[in-house]
Amino acid sequence: MTFIAVRCPHCQSNQIVKRGKTARGTQRYLCQNTLCVRGSFLLDYCNRGCLPDVKQTIIDMRLNASGVRDTARSLPICPNTVLRELKNLSSPPSQSARSQLSR
Repeated sequence: MTFIAVRCPHCQSNQIVKRGKTARGTQRYLCQNTLCVRGSFLLDYCNRGCLPDVKQTIIDMRLNASGVRDTARSLPICPNTVLRELKNLSSPPSQSARSQLSR
């Protein structure tokens, strides 16, 4: 039996517990640090577009005026993955902004 030291990729905490498995059988982990931005993560992602580094690169390339297809071509991922990440990045308008728009 081997011991794997697991750390949260977001907050670098070692307060980690197992949280079941994905449909593909990959182990899912949960960070129990209350200050962690994201709680659940995988050690080995099957989809390259789910990697935190790739997501940050998508955002950086968008800020440098790269198009969706250009981004997808340079990072070997699907253009739909780029679009999904950019849509998730934009936040919905706040409650006060919605009330001002309806007037």
